[in-house]
Amino acid sequence: MDKFKKWKYPVLIIIAFFVTLVSTFVQPQAVQAAKDGAVYVIPVDQPIERGLQKFMERGFKEAEQMEAGLIVLQINTPGGLVQTTKEIGDMIQASKIPTVAYIHGDAASAGSYIALVSDYIAMSPASTIGAAALVDASNNYIDDPKLVATWKSNMQAAAEKNDRKKEIAGGMTDLNMVVEMPEINKTKEKGQIISLTAKEALEVGYADKIASSPAEVAAWLDYSQDNIYTMEQTTFEKVSSFLTHPVVSTILLFIGIAGVLIELFVPGFGVPGVVGFLSFVLYFGGSYVAGIGGSETWFLFIIGIALLVAELFVPSFGILGILGSASLVTGVVRAAYDTGTAFLSLGIAAAAAIAVVVIVSIVFKEKGIWNRFILNDNMTADRGYSSIRTREDLIGMEGVSATPLRPSGTAVIGSERVDVVTEGNYILANEPIYVYKVEGTRIVVKKQSDRI
Repeated sequence: MDKFKKWKYPVLIIIAFFVTLVSTFVQPQAVQAAKDGAVYVIPVDQPIERGLQKFMERGFKEAEQMEAGLIVLQINTPGGLVQTTKEIGDMIQASKIPTVAYIHGDAASAGSYIALVSDYIAMSPASTIGAAALVDASNNYIDDPKLVATWKSNMQAAAEKNDRKKEIAGGMTDLNMVVEMPEINKTKEKGQIISLTAKEALEVGYADKIASSPAEVAAWLDYSQDNIYTMEQTTFEKVSSFLTHPVVSTILLFIGIAGVLIELFVPGFGVPGVVGFLSFVLYFGGSYVAGIGGSETWFLFIIGIALLVAELFVPSFGILGILGSASLVTGVVRAAYDTGTAFLSLGIAAAAAIAVVVIVSIVFKEKGIWNRFILNDNMTADRGYSSIRTREDLIGMEGVSATPLRPSGTAVIGSERVDVVTEGNYILANEPIYVYKVEGTRIVVKKQSDRI
């Protein structure tokens, strides 16, 4: 026992030394291995449509290639297309890299779904999440029970994925639900939609952290703040994003429609047709690069233009014109990320273009295509046209009065009997006469003896 007491303290000192050694070298290495990899930030700061989907797909692929340890989805979106949102959600859930939704503005509507399917949710102090009820192109609530129930189920399933209360997700989508939220002393009544501030979301479990930047989010999850990369748009994506902006796309449609119509109805310029064609190329090209419209939009557009041109030359009782218009409109609408916006842009552009074409047609009416179908030549006498036969060829010719001229009658001039008149004088039959002048259809004669 005395020997044990003698070696007790040296043994404890040795054990403490080894424990300190292990905690110094082994534990930090294990922590570093668990949080290894860069932080890759993908901006989600536009309406959710096919262009954003293509952009995010590229981001997830680049994050995998660089073996990132964390993907931060920096969200500020008003929402968008439901089907596209679900496809983005599937991509997030299939990713092997952990994802955190960092809401630095609004995660409204479909943006809430993207946040809920992510592994973590962080929010900036002034951000919001919710208001995910289905709306149409005019921002009116959709009350179709089947559509509402399906979307509500998707939102609730996304919430349950990370143990968040599904009732709150349901209240973000369903106007008819009543949801108690005692954590924030609020109750969502019928006719209301849940939208949470960052503080409220944190208290009800719909946010895991309030952070002021992606760097703070990275630090919260124990990733290095010195290894953060933010995804940038390529030059083509920037140009495409500009061209697909509703205002720009409306201008391109206006120039395209006006240019083509001016070239069709007032041919001979060339420049309007070229400018119009290039405008349509930019419209459909921007849509194609953004991933919004495929090659079918080009096909529908070309077929539509061809049918409209054919309508001008082939009598089809309007059938070709109707088919061409339908094909053209379908191509334009399919090339836009939102159907309602597309119809509005097309309507504004078409109305403005028609007004310009009418003005140009009036100013340059002599060049109009309708001149090909209208007879514009005047058949005047100086061009050799007359609806009445005139007899200037008889002036100066001699003949004989076949009947008394009192003052009108008949005379034989050459070998032809013609109706003649005098200037008021009486001439007996068989008197020698000559043609003094011709006034329209009147052949005026005098006696030969009166010839000077």
